[in-house]
Amino acid sequence: MSGGGAAGAAAATSSRTYDQECAYIEKMAEPCLFRIKKGFVPNMNVEGRFYVNDSLKSLVFDELRQHATSGSGGFLPAVKQIANVATLPGIVGYSAAMPDCHSGYGFAIGNVAAFDMDDPLAVVSPGGVGFDIGCGVRLIRTNLFEKDVIDRREELAQTLFDHIPVGVGSRGVIPTTQKSLEAALEMGVDWSLREGYAWPEDKLIEEHGRMLQADATKVSVRAKKRGVPQLGTLGAGNHYCEVQVVDKIYDKNAASTMGVDAEGQIVVFLHSGSRGLGHQVATDALVSMERAVAKQGIHLNDRQLACARIASKEGQDYLAAMAAAANYAWVNRQSMTFLVRNAFAKLFGSTPDDLDMHVIYDVSHNVAKIETHMVDGKPRRLLVHRKGATRAFPPHHPLLPAAYQFTGQPVLIGGTMGTASYVLLGTDKGMKDTFGSTCHGAGRALSRNKSRRALDYEQVLAKLNDKGIAIRVASPKLVTEEAPESYKDVDQVVDTCAAAGISRKALRLRPIAVIK
Repeated sequence: MSGGGAAGAAAATSSRTYDQECAYIEKMAEPCLFRIKKGFVPNMNVEGRFYVNDSLKSLVFDELRQHATSGSGGFLPAVKQIANVATLPGIVGYSAAMPDCHSGYGFAIGNVAAFDMDDPLAVVSPGGVGFDIGCGVRLIRTNLFEKDVIDRREELAQTLFDHIPVGVGSRGVIPTTQKSLEAALEMGVDWSLREGYAWPEDKLIEEHGRMLQADATKVSVRAKKRGVPQLGTLGAGNHYCEVQVVDKIYDKNAASTMGVDAEGQIVVFLHSGSRGLGHQVATDALVSMERAVAKQGIHLNDRQLACARIASKEGQDYLAAMAAAANYAWVNRQSMTFLVRNAFAKLFGSTPDDLDMHVIYDVSHNVAKIETHMVDGKPRRLLVHRKGATRAFPPHHPLLPAAYQFTGQPVLIGGTMGTASYVLLGTDKGMKDTFGSTCHGAGRALSRNKSRRALDYEQVLAKLNDKGIAIRVASPKLVTEEAPESYKDVDQVVDTCAAAGISRKALRLRPIAVIK
């Protein structure tokens, strides 16, 4: 059934009642962990797993109930998508999903899946990365405290809004030509350093801000045309820049390593991705891989899982283009770091260096990477897909910067407009149980259309004002689409990850200014 689509994949199980569907889902002894047994959808190679606590559980099961009683009318329920991913060739361990999971294109958002690089049948799937390739978050510290900015938060929000291009179709202020773009696609943050938009210390991040397998020649002309004017732009949707206060320190040693000295310190949180370039890379790959599915004889439950053998030309071309798009995303966040530093320097009459505006960390949550993990007691080279899930490596992992060898990798978890964000740390248990992965944010509870229908943007703005949060937005509809009510409770998501032991808390951050 290579082209049957979501409806076709569901046909064999569509006659089951909700209770019959639930018989395939079992709560495990470990905290917050559920497994999806083989048979939940046809042709599962491994089981599925997902993490939710009692507060989040109903959202997952209500989605399944709706599908079982009246059909989905859109994407399949997240649990069905998790199970469908478990049918893909070459998958090892299990198809896992984090507590912020919800339905997405092909893979659920929050899905993690690893494929054996030494298995000639193993596949790579653009649906397991997402359209916003390299989307991720960056945290920048300052030596300012809440008392220094609280009376200037409106002015600060406006200054940042003036410096950072935001909204759909926004154009960057970083001078970019086709030639310089191609260099940025291959060099990542090294390009930013060469051009004067980065400090050498800014490279102490995931992959040092550069995926070496990137090949700009594998990125289409159309994708490059979309990328040239958008470098250094925030974009729209759930992307944002927030000025935040360190609200609580859970691990003083880790906080000190990050340069966070005390509660009340001011940090800046950037969430953005590869803009139109990454979207076009994903679109181009899906067209190519739909043909590859037929050519390579790959069986799919859902055509949105279009994929290709990792070793095939289609697979290798996608991985090279995906790496280039991920590099673009890092350069994009680096360019906005340059703009944020300039905005703070202008407003506070200082310099970024004197304000100690160093990058704490930067990590993607939409990417596929080749990593070594222990499987059945043996080290295996795996292609780990993380879509709406964050890499979370433990202490002493060789890919971590020296500064974080004893703490574990900082994991940056964005909240929603007006709610907390978190810095978590990777754990050994997470490395073993989830291929070194954890959540990426709150995860949507309402679709954007439902949010616009259910919420009034003036009321949302009034609530933010009551919390003392200054806000600047490019479009009023973003206020309702991205309101806290549209998302799961980020505190519950993070608590689930901590209870399951797949990451642990380091810092809790509270917003005082939001730019979207």
